[in-house]
Amino acid sequence: MTAGAEKRPPIISRRRRTARILSVAAAAIVLIAVSGFVGGYRINQTPSEALGLWRIVPLHRPPGVGDLLFICPAEKAGMPEARARGYLRSGLCPGGVAPLIKTVVAVAGQYVEIGAEVTIDGRALPSSALAERDGKGRPLRPSPGGVVPHGHVFLHSSFVGSYDSRYFGPVPASGVLGLAQGVLTYAP
Repeated sequence: MTAGAEKRPPIISRRRRTARILSVAAAAIVLIAVSGFVGGYRINQTPSEALGLWRIVPLHRPPGVGDLLFICPAEKAGMPEARARGYLRSGLCPGGVAPLIKTVVAVAGQYVEIGAEVTIDGRALPSSALAERDGKGRPLRPSPGGVVPHGHVFLHSSFVGSYDSRYFGPVPASGVLGLAQGVLTYAP
């Protein structure tokens, strides 16, 4: 045999092998993604909470003040505009939005007043100053405030640009998916 005449597999055989390897890799990625989704793992890409991998932990009681939750926002009048503006990401919640990670700061029966900042039962909520405009200069309309209705929670994030109940009001607690537990996160 001459130096250049080594036996090589035909090109079709190499393509089939490559296709099989890519198929197995794609199947593994899909399996990992589905397992993570079913197992309650989500990736947070918004700065309202730390970026990274989070887990939804079942909540076997009503949500309370201080709980950090995964919650599907209610389909309210302003939500289509919020989604169009990019405040809400696409996802599997009703209305086609992704669950939010927010902290409960008021529950049913508590009085929320929204002015230059938020007060709950007369006490100022830290890091709750309202923005008059979003990052692109578009006007933001605050929620009118009032008593949190039965079966609802008022949500907040201390991130200055957070889109939370200051703007969309209380949301039904029935949208709670569970507690939000950071797994592998990074706070920029």
